[in-house]
Amino acid sequence: MAKILFVMTGVDHWTLADGSKHPTGYWAEEFAAPYEAFRAAGHEIVVATPGAAVPTVDGGSLAPDVNGGPAGAERIAALLKRATELTHPIRLEDVALTDYDAVYYPGGHGPMEDLAVNADSGRLLDAALASGKPLGIVCHAPAALLATADADGRSPFAGYRATGFTNAEETQAGFADKAKWLLQDRLVALGVDFRAGEPWAPHLEIDRNLYTGQNPASSAPLAAELLKAL
Repeated sequence: MAKILFVMTGVDHWTLADGSKHPTGYWAEEFAAPYEAFRAAGHEIVVATPGAAVPTVDGGSLAPDVNGGPAGAERIAALLKRATELTHPIRLEDVALTDYDAVYYPGGHGPMEDLAVNADSGRLLDAALASGKPLGIVCHAPAALLATADADGRSPFAGYRATGFTNAEETQAGFADKAKWLLQDRLVALGVDFRAGEPWAPHLEIDRNLYTGQNPASSAPLAAELLKAL
């Protein structure tokens, strides 16, 4: 049995360019699909957030229209209620990578607010990449890679092939003209070899021990690849 660390946002909002706070957090499917897959395989999951804040689910991610209808929405809401790890997170500041076999970052707009500038997360990502352990990151969570840049803007992730929520998807979601910055643009500026698939379709990029998924639909396929690696 492996022990998998889920690093999650600890905020309930995303500050837009006009200073307003858009309610958000983590995206339900991006937690639930990997959680279900890893637990079904017998693995242990530990959730870590900045300051051990209990993660907030983005209300939009619980809507029937993004979960295949009312039955899907009810199912995912029930899974989140059963996932006691969500209500008992540990402090990201206290995480020791040696305790875990893999690291996974779910998305949602929350990571754009806190993990993008969190030095503890940045150090963990650096260590996870160097360790060779499977490192999975999906949708908006690659924003956390921005915190790996040093004072000169250099990141160990520069040159790695990766994906994440694209400019096209942010535009279609209605936030591209409201955001302070766009994830795809910032990752390219960081030196990441960003690869975009079709909007909203499952798309993965695997480069050495870095496993990235583009959007919510990519979370289950990403989990399957991480299970193979484990």
